[in-house]
Amino acid sequence: MTGESALNRILQPGGITPVYQPVVRSKNGTVETFGLECLSRGPKGSNFEQADVLFEYVRLKREESLVDRACISEALRGARMLPGALRLGINVHASTLGRDHGFINFLRKTVEAAQIDVRRLTVEIVEHAPPWDGVSFLAAIEQLRKLGAQIAVDDVGLGQSNFKMLLDVSPDYLKLDRYFVDGCAIDPRRRSVIGAIRQLAADSHAHLIAEGVEKPEDAQCLQSLGVTLMQGFLYSKPLTLDAVREYLAA
Repeated sequence: MTGESALNRILQPGGITPVYQPVVRSKNGTVETFGLECLSRGPKGSNFEQADVLFEYVRLKREESLVDRACISEALRGARMLPGALRLGINVHASTLGRDHGFINFLRKTVEAAQIDVRRLTVEIVEHAPPWDGVSFLAAIEQLRKLGAQIAVDDVGLGQSNFKMLLDVSPDYLKLDRYFVDGCAIDPRRRSVIGAIRQLAADSHAHLIAEGVEKPEDAQCLQSLGVTLMQGFLYSKPLTLDAVREYLAA
């Protein structure tokens, strides 16, 4: 399969399937659904069905913007059928915000078409490479805030999600990478890192969300460190639209 035909297959109708993973607030023995992260899977039966393969290919082809738009369109089209109070997280590459000058207008129109209140949106910035145009990137962040969306930085503590991004963006949410979460109950070094990032979030008036929570003991450890927003298989795997509607109804 050539690069062009692979990309066409991803972008054709039905090529991208949205799934939704709950983000919960776990505190004082109670767990409630706080929001949903909108995720994407590629064409069924292909290697691109795996999200890591899909987006590694997209970044290799430098087609982040094109695929980000397609993923967001599918996710928000489905999300209009979900309860209106939950926050919705959508993933956007930093490079998309830096070089796709029509992206903000696209997002505004997509939200309006889906009849979703833009104030429910959290734009989760994925930074696998620096933005191509830093000035345009920061201008896009300002426009997102004017629309009413909130901002999150994904994979904090790992890879390209660095302190410069945190200072430039002043995010509303920091998403703590699963690498630090897994095993934190038995690893004092991980607890030290989590505590430091938790303090950074507090000093920045941001909320911390722990990703990849799979073990009850790690969840309890996170709560003891003051982290109450969590996401991971302990609570739910990513769900299809029908499955997430059942989950929320239950």
